[in-house]
Amino acid sequence: MISFADLLLAFVFLSVLVSLASNRLMELVKIMAFQGVIVSIIPLALAHGSGIKAEGWEFLTATLLIKGLIMPMALYIAVKKVANRREVEPYVSYNASIFIGLLITMAASLISHRLSPSMPAADTLLLPAGLTTVGAGFFLMMTRHKAITQVIGYLMLENGIYLLGTAMARKTHFQHILEFGVLLDLLAGVMIMGIILYHINRTFDDVDTGILRSLKD
Repeated sequence: MISFADLLLAFVFLSVLVSLASNRLMELVKIMAFQGVIVSIIPLALAHGSGIKAEGWEFLTATLLIKGLIMPMALYIAVKKVANRREVEPYVSYNASIFIGLLITMAASLISHRLSPSMPAADTLLLPAGLTTVGAGFFLMMTRHKAITQVIGYLMLENGIYLLGTAMARKTHFQHILEFGVLLDLLAGVMIMGIILYHINRTFDDVDTGILRSLKD
């Protein structure tokens, strides 16, 4: 029987593939908001609601607000200011991106099997999901023109790191402190990127980073 945690992790895999196939910036923001909510509640699903202390609940709530609301809203505001809200002609086509996403998923599964971490049986999909999300985040950052899409790839990369941290050390007391620090750094980074996106769009009427190559001294 499929557990609730496995179902959530399946949604993570699905969100990765859908994001690689999407060319609408607003749709990508919605996907990242959905993925942020799913990733945030996965530790709760793995714990079955038990064994979580008060500070754990506070961390989960803060993570849910940051990943599922604050950062997607920041991206939503940035996209609303952009005239062209589509990712046109990426470096790698969308069909090829989906295929590469499947290859990343297969490679993540093989790597996870090789590593064979000492985790409970219920956590078998956690490490592959984390590696897949990290790989897909890097892929989005490297193969898309729009700065907003690259920021979304950065957020997906962080979601993967969050899942890897949950897989490797979710039972330790230091995990929440470390990951909350990463979240605060990430939030600051997204805010800075939002300011940069605003100035790029105001100067060039677009957020295609390829335009920046034409800059000269």
